[in-house]
Amino acid sequence: MDFSVFDYISVNTFWTIFLIIHGLLAIALLGALTHQAASVLFPVHRPAGDFVARFRAVPGVGYATAVCVLWVLTFIMGAFIYTKYRIYIRIPIERAGYWKTQGVFDLKEHLVTIGLVLLPAYWYLWKNANAPAYASARKWLTVVLAVFCWFGFLVGHVVNNVRGFGS
Repeated sequence: MDFSVFDYISVNTFWTIFLIIHGLLAIALLGALTHQAASVLFPVHRPAGDFVARFRAVPGVGYATAVCVLWVLTFIMGAFIYTKYRIYIRIPIERAGYWKTQGVFDLKEHLVTIGLVLLPAYWYLWKNANAPAYASARKWLTVVLAVFCWFGFLVGHVVNNVRGFGS
């Protein structure tokens, strides 16, 4: 008995589900990294009162493992979706001459891969958060990963809007 997921859903629905899961993982990663970056860039020195202070007052240590897991899962989902992108989206973008759009997406690929390679150092620095010698490295590595994540998220949306998924 042969089983195929496509006996139950269409190919477009399958890829749309994967894109939505990838997007939800990216949003969770973006939120965790943004909270953590805000907590190291603008630490709260007294009890948090207003919304902005509470946003910055999160304990950054608690996000380290979640950020690593979310980054890896988002990367794997993106790599899987990339097979579809490479054939059905990238080629028409190149044919249309959207070289800047394509170049920015290539930069996104490189930055998220560099971020993936930096995760072990990031995790180590956050797991040793009580060591004052690591404070500056931890702070700036977190900020760099947050910038990479925001860049990847925004570029993914722009490229999707240039040639919508499933078109």
